[in-house]
Amino acid sequence: MAGRAPLSTLLSQTLVAFTIEFDNEAERRLPHRTTDFGRTPGSLHAPWLASMAMWFNCMRFVGEQGIALRELRQLAATETNLNGMQRWGYVYLEPDPADPRPKPPKADWMVRALPGGRMVRQIWEPLFAEIEGRWRQRFGPEAIDKLREALAAIAAQLDGDLPDCLPIVGYGLFSFEPHVKKAPRREQAAAAAEPGAVAALPLPALLARALGAFAKEFERESAVSLAMSANVLRVLDEMPTRVRDVPELTGISTELVAVSTGWLARNGYAVLSTAPAPGRGKQIRLSEKGLLAQARYGKLVAEIEKGWEQSFSPTAVKALRTALEPMVEDGTAEKSPLFRGLEPYPEGWRAKVRKPALLPHFPLVTHRGGYPDGS
Repeated sequence: MAGRAPLSTLLSQTLVAFTIEFDNEAERRLPHRTTDFGRTPGSLHAPWLASMAMWFNCMRFVGEQGIALRELRQLAATETNLNGMQRWGYVYLEPDPADPRPKPPKADWMVRALPGGRMVRQIWEPLFAEIEGRWRQRFGPEAIDKLREALAAIAAQLDGDLPDCLPIVGYGLFSFEPHVKKAPRREQAAAAAEPGAVAALPLPALLARALGAFAKEFERESAVSLAMSANVLRVLDEMPTRVRDVPELTGISTELVAVSTGWLARNGYAVLSTAPAPGRGKQIRLSEKGLLAQARYGKLVAEIEKGWEQSFSPTAVKALRTALEPMVEDGTAEKSPLFRGLEPYPEGWRAKVRKPALLPHFPLVTHRGGYPDGS
């Protein structure tokens, strides 16, 4: 693995890039509101802006007739931020009028789309094919076809219960943490694993299934989540690093850096201290335990990829690497072709914040709206 990015990093940065390009286009077309940057003029009742993950874990299933909450969880195979989706103006929850029981359990209540949610469905659904079409023009049809084929060949052999997006991270930024409530089994799991059904999935769903399977394996063997290991833990060492520099080193938001550094310090992997004068704020360094965990991350991602070569065949894993590496390069704004599609529209919120120097080494989908860098 020396000199090569882990397979999980290649999958992550490709998925993050697709998501940001999708989100930027959706923001341009969708009347919306945001906390920091106001609202689209004349859009008093527009929904609060959220990311592509909220399509996969919620809105794709909330059709004209609505859907029972229990069924939504089964179909999505992961939890959504239901309180947020209600508060942000996407859906509302009510007892099923056809249910004769005086007090049906909340799991049997109906999730229905608000006007903002219906508008979002109309805008989001066709965007998957449109953004993939841009990628075909940018990277070439053959490159995208090979990427799809490689992903589908592996995804068809994975657990059919994997969601089509990465789960919202839990405590410690775990995607599949054992003590976080597990989503109910998807009724269509067997059908979802059929090669024909897998091949028809949107490109980001194929990426998410492969990456989710990788994260699930990693987190069965590691006391530190893949999101934590691949991002913040990876860039630290025994010498102090200013915490304010970590967002630029990782490509993740300041808020998630604070969550990560706090967790690492509380659990003995790092030491937080006040930066000496003339510096300001906090600095962080890895403890001996943290250095061992950092080394464990590098070893474990290599072991999982080697295990995939045995499970899915070396040819399948090599085909996936061969498809991803030219697109990702080193994942930086300077060299990665993925950044060609990431220039935000002038009116977009990403045009008003500092541009990232690199893409995250693992997406950070949070309850704050599902953005892949934790924004």
